[in-house]
Amino acid sequence: MGRIYNGMPAADLGTEGWHKPWSGGNGGSCVEAMRLSDGRIALRQSTDPDGPALIYSHNEIARFIQGAKAGDADFLVM
Repeated sequence: MGRIYNGMPAADLGTEGWHKPWSGGNGGSCVEAMRLSDGRIALRQSTDPDGPALIYSHNEIARFIQGAKAGDADFLVM
């Protein structure tokens, strides 16, 4: 695999290893996540698996999840 970068085509990361941790009840449209070999996390839109992948560090994802659990992201769903 070549250089992994934010915004790269998700298809370039392959088809194996994608998970839908936030799936359910939305007509099949959900975020999929993949743990990369260097510990970073790739996210893609399930309805556009060939579209761009957003690449985050482990710490960025951990902080987002901690903040979401604490209610810091509630404004996104109001």
